[in-house]
Amino acid sequence: MPRPNVVILCGGLGTRLRPVISDRPKVLAQIGDQTFLDILITSLRKQGFKKIILCVGYLKDQIKDHFKHDHSITFSDEEELLGTGGALKNARSFIISNPFMVLNGDSLCKVDYQDFYDFHMRKRAIASMVLVRTKTSQDFGGVVVDISKRIINFKEKGDGGEGLVNVGIYLMQKHIFSLMPDMRTFSLEYDLFPKLVENKRCYGYITDSELIDIGTPKRLKHYENIYRQCQC
Repeated sequence: MPRPNVVILCGGLGTRLRPVISDRPKVLAQIGDQTFLDILITSLRKQGFKKIILCVGYLKDQIKDHFKHDHSITFSDEEELLGTGGALKNARSFIISNPFMVLNGDSLCKVDYQDFYDFHMRKRAIASMVLVRTKTSQDFGGVVVDISKRIINFKEKGDGGEGLVNVGIYLMQKHIFSLMPDMRTFSLEYDLFPKLVENKRCYGYITDSELIDIGTPKRLKHYENIYRQCQC
């Protein structure tokens, strides 16, 4: 598999983590002797990904300073909050590969990227997203797929019950930019993905791996404990 460019969304405010992290962006949360973003990027490097684009906004200078000696990382600056969709659109000029990959900067999920890439190309999808099974989708939006794994609907957070959730890892064709709203600030989840469902070329790749998300103090603490146990 040719390794696609990777865009990591790092610009969020991390409001729910403020009680435990108030002096830095959430992607720089300290996990042992590394930051969460270090762990995420290291996992990508081990699988051969080289060109990484960081979409940086809130407290962006800290992220840029942290990686200032890594010349393989490109920074896509946000001068204002753009949302996940606006941040990706803002990074368009840095993206060379087709398809390209997009990751949320505050979550981890072990994925067979070769298999994910093959799935995306086989389906001839405009966008494919990694999904995991969960017993409760209370904290995450649910995703509904048909027998071909084509995404046919999204469920709001809080619907509860067993189902599939989006882990925040995507493969996208560059054609997707032509389908984005004509707005500077917008959300992938609410303003773009429903349009892709109507387009019928958005697919879900299902994995049994665990989703690790540090978006709340409780989930951050949970991952810190997992990481500490792995280092023992």
